[in-house]
Amino acid sequence: MKKLIFVVTVLLFSAVTICAQNSKTKNEATIVIVHGAWSSSNDWQHVTEDLTVGGSSVISVNLPGHGSDNTPISAISFKLYVDEVKKAIGDRQNVILVGHSFGGIVVSQVAEEIAPQIKKIVYVAAYVPKNGESLLSIAQTDAESHVGKNLIIDEKNGIASIKKEGIADVFLADAPKQVADYVAQNLKPEPLAPLATPVTLTEGKFGKISKVFVMTLNDHTIGYTLQQKMAKDANIERLYSLPSSHTPFIMFSHVLAQIIALEAK
Repeated sequence: MKKLIFVVTVLLFSAVTICAQNSKTKNEATIVIVHGAWSSSNDWQHVTEDLTVGGSSVISVNLPGHGSDNTPISAISFKLYVDEVKKAIGDRQNVILVGHSFGGIVVSQVAEEIAPQIKKIVYVAAYVPKNGESLLSIAQTDAESHVGKNLIIDEKNGIASIKKEGIADVFLADAPKQVADYVAQNLKPEPLAPLATPVTLTEGKFGKISKVFVMTLNDHTIGYTLQQKMAKDANIERLYSLPSSHTPFIMFSHVLAQIIALEAK
């Protein structure tokens, strides 16, 4: 790990200042954002808007079965997620993949399969897998996570849910109550099969791609100790830290957009 950058709680720049600075230089890379489990592309709206106004080319992928997409659970697989991201990328080169939480697993496999098109991976409070690992296999090693005590597995219907009373604590303990309440009322069950599907990664492809990690210090979904371990094991080039819960795109959207824009240059 070559460098540790700590982003303090106090935001030093307003959104207007950020946009004014970033708009001076058109970013030639394409930023592709992949959300995590129990989430959707809508959750990244503020980050996406900041990046777009600042001159970046951004694609925020909504995975099948998430948000307003009603793909049947039975039709959803990890491969479908990967193919959806690859379809969104098309023939674009110089791609910056941004993966949050389970999105880190997805973007890792995408990077392996279209490595020549990928410039960098930015992991945001994300799982960083090794070859043969899945989200579930990694998550089972996390003694600090609050997910386990709130997780409801419905094998018959192939879904995983979080207890309503535990949603705020697990995902967004630092969010305003009205935001946490809204999420708790609208959280959709997560397709189970993709969470258990292992990745196939090689040193010659995935291993050679530049990687950075945005760590979340107050995360109850992926413990800080596990974040540190994954970053070390993956030889992450640069670390950023935010005093955030698992959802920095809510309370630290402007700073997060700055980090991504910086890494996309």
